[in-house]
Amino acid sequence: MTSRFDEIIDRHNTNSYKWDFAVENGKPEDVLPLWVADMDFKAPQAVIDALVAAAQHGVFGYTGTKRPYFDAIAAWMKKRFDWNVEEQWLVKTPGVVNAFTMAVRAYTKPGDAVLLQPPVYPPMHAAVKNNDRRLVYNELVLLDGRYEIDFADFEQKIASEQVRVFILCSPHNPIGRAWSVEELTRMGDICVKYGVVVVSDEIHQDLVLPGHSHHVFASLKPEFREITVTCTAPSKTFNVAGLHASNIFIEHAAMRGAFTQEMARAGVGGGNQLGLIACQAAYEHGEAWLDELMEYIKGNVEFTRAFLAEHLPQVKLIEPEATYLLWLDFRALGMSDADLNTLIAQQAKLWLNDGPTFGPGGSGFQRMNIACPRSVLEQALQRLAAAITA
Repeated sequence: MTSRFDEIIDRHNTNSYKWDFAVENGKPEDVLPLWVADMDFKAPQAVIDALVAAAQHGVFGYTGTKRPYFDAIAAWMKKRFDWNVEEQWLVKTPGVVNAFTMAVRAYTKPGDAVLLQPPVYPPMHAAVKNNDRRLVYNELVLLDGRYEIDFADFEQKIASEQVRVFILCSPHNPIGRAWSVEELTRMGDICVKYGVVVVSDEIHQDLVLPGHSHHVFASLKPEFREITVTCTAPSKTFNVAGLHASNIFIEHAAMRGAFTQEMARAGVGGGNQLGLIACQAAYEHGEAWLDELMEYIKGNVEFTRAFLAEHLPQVKLIEPEATYLLWLDFRALGMSDADLNTLIAQQAKLWLNDGPTFGPGGSGFQRMNIACPRSVLEQALQRLAAAITA
């Protein structure tokens, strides 16, 4: 049975960073890109219709939001995660990267320590380093094909390095973990004990694979709500990343004030007209589309798993619990990262994300974006197999 997600949409010549900037990034012009974390699928029709209506109105002036915008988000959070949010907690930003960078600036000063759990999303490292804060790593541990948290190291690093902020990636990019209530609670209790602010990047919260669940960190205990900045957005969920609309929830009034003050210092506003329109339409009308999408992503995971087992058993899939990003282990090939990158880009003509860019623990790995039609995924895997077995 065909799916709407089987449609191949030509994204060339649309200024797509994923598709139109290979040569500028040192890749072959004919490379097949499976790197940037956006999808090669059309957004939900309700989102497209809302944007068309706004475009046809023809006036693109300064824009705010009223109660229906918040109501759409609040209803979504309640239904999907049993999380009750209040309007005064909401701060709109142009993106989640912008938000966690603002949080680093708001809650630390130069030289202060910020904790990450690598291998993890590269802009998190940049948010710390670019603002002259100290990076402290609680490296995740790969045990029998599944990443686990070293809790002893987590607490020891927080205590000894006097960590002020912990940027939590939940679900985790790139390893695909959907953290359990027990894991989140244990980390949260340690952060409460030492007075650490938790900046919880939950941008992939809706992209949890069937059989797994996402738990909003701030919702687990009243104490957690008092120390948490929760970063959410429709961008990954509904493929509207280019519209720059994110919704940040900060319950603690003083923390919220410090955050908005930092935004004011930087002259940063809260999103743009079309992004806000897309966000509301997506949360109001996009649920059926999302459920269909996640079944398709599940099918792409199953296809990749079966292909690797049959044709490339030396490449190991780290089983994902969430996101449309696969973390692939190439270490059995015995290649350096430079040679592996050359093989993938020059021989396989694929563009993946290089593991070391995710920090410690990334060497020998690559991240592959499977939010594409299955026929494109099959072509990519065939290219990879041909290059490795040549």
